[in-house]
Amino acid sequence: PALGPRRHFSERLHAALGEEADTAVLVFVDPGAKGLEVVTGSVARLRLSDGECRVAAVSMATAFGGGNLVGGLVTGVWMLADLASRRR
Repeated sequence: PALGPRRHFSERLHAALGEEADTAVLVFVDPGAKGLEVVTGSVARLRLSDGECRVAAVSMATAFGGGNLVGGLVTGVWMLADLASRRR
């Protein structure tokens, strides 16, 4: 579970990645609170728009709603990777 507001907590986790944070994408899932956050670093944001992250998040949330946590994560990460690899 998030310690404090979910978005702020997710951003702190992302920042804790240190030097890798700029190129990283963090997907935070809190099943108990039915929460999901996607945080992108400054370099990763050049490859993934907010809209693309929203599409992946909706896909994950749909799978989570059907009780498929692992499948939702796998599909969401795959979507994010696929979208990021298309923009060079």
